[in-house]
Amino acid sequence: MSTSASQSPNVIFVFADQLRASSLGHVGQERVITPNLDTFASQGTRFTRAVANAPLCSPMRASIITGLHPLSHGVVTNDVPLREDVPTVAKSLKAAGYTTAYIGKWHLDGADRGGFIPPGPRRQGFDYWAACNCNHSYFESFYYTDSPQPIWNEGYEPTVQTDLAIEYLRQAREQEQPFCLFLSWGPPHCPYGHVPARFLRIYPPDEIVLRPNVVEADRETIGGYYAHVTALDWNFGRLMQAIDELGLTESTLLIFTSDHGDMLFSQGRGWKNKPWHESVIVPFIARWPGRVPAGALENAPFGLVNVAPTLLSLCGVQAPPEMEGTALPHILLGTPGARPRSTPIYIHMTSRRFSFTEWRGVVTESHTYARFRERPWVLYNDLADPYQLRNLVDEPTASCLRDEMEANLADWLERMHDPFETTREVASRFALSVNDELIVPFYYQPEILAEMRRRTADRDTRMAEA
Repeated sequence: MSTSASQSPNVIFVFADQLRASSLGHVGQERVITPNLDTFASQGTRFTRAVANAPLCSPMRASIITGLHPLSHGVVTNDVPLREDVPTVAKSLKAAGYTTAYIGKWHLDGADRGGFIPPGPRRQGFDYWAACNCNHSYFESFYYTDSPQPIWNEGYEPTVQTDLAIEYLRQAREQEQPFCLFLSWGPPHCPYGHVPARFLRIYPPDEIVLRPNVVEADRETIGGYYAHVTALDWNFGRLMQAIDELGLTESTLLIFTSDHGDMLFSQGRGWKNKPWHESVIVPFIARWPGRVPAGALENAPFGLVNVAPTLLSLCGVQAPPEMEGTALPHILLGTPGARPRSTPIYIHMTSRRFSFTEWRGVVTESHTYARFRERPWVLYNDLADPYQLRNLVDEPTASCLRDEMEANLADWLERMHDPFETTREVASRFALSVNDELIVPFYYQPEILAEMRRRTADRDTRMAEA
């Protein structure tokens, strides 16, 4: 469908898993090759303080589509199913006449990561479906449509998913209705080496330059992460080309982001769950020619919980009143309006495998603060200290700043009705069964596991013979 700039746009929402903002070439902090995303950033507005409020897969994904904080939507940790009665961006757009589609990783349907999600309420308003609940084996991957028989991919999973997205766009262009497509890629989430060799060769381990806040690191792991990012960039370029060739560019709001980041040895840490930049600051770039300013930077803290109401507002659709995120279309459109002064960050449940307990924090335009229940944890001046090398939390000269950030956090906890409970208390409140490590156990059905192992063995054999 081709629309004018004054009509409701088509929406293409592309998000990676575990991609931190700093690992894109145009940001200038790391040597990563991302020419297509660099071009895209010059064509739209880039947020420098896009924040994963809950830097963990399932909670943040649920917040992105519902506009609710985890204590409201109930997905307080991974592998918890999202309730069917929550508002979602897809439900609202569908009611307003949009066709809706979801391709890729879902991770909102509970502990059976390889299970079939049938058409109906568990798909949360998305009609076209080519998705898997959760899989991080990028060469032994699969998805479901409307049949309980899995469709096994050949090749690198994001490339297959991008092919599916392009084919969907070809079909959607012929419709009279506007469309909303969510495309969810699994990388650069580990396994870091599960990426085509031509991208791995770009990043020899001995040529990796470490961030200033990394003391020791596995450069091969970082090289694999960067290779995934470049592979995603290549696929994003294919998607942009298809959008252009199909005549959809002018009528489409295209967004690129991620559910959270990856520490990748910064601060001596790995993965997500943490309050540092590498974990909570994610890419967020939006393009809508003629409406979203090209080449603009936005420094206001933009929590991903605001995505759903903001998207709805940009599409001319009223957000359900129960959504807790704030509609901020003016920030993307470059028009006057209130800018957020802060956004909360939090982890409600932690595993015993981590060296810290549950925490809460807040990000402003210039600072990051986080605390445990019993004591403050970290405080950084992000403008003066972009790599967060100096923790100010115990410095006497920062006491007034710490008090200000603490008051800011207290306001957020009150607004979110968050009593700052322990992991066990949260698990009890939501009736979650956790194991000895305080994790909700996940699993794959035996037939799925068997096929994944068979395909892995076949690939290993082919590589050995080559």
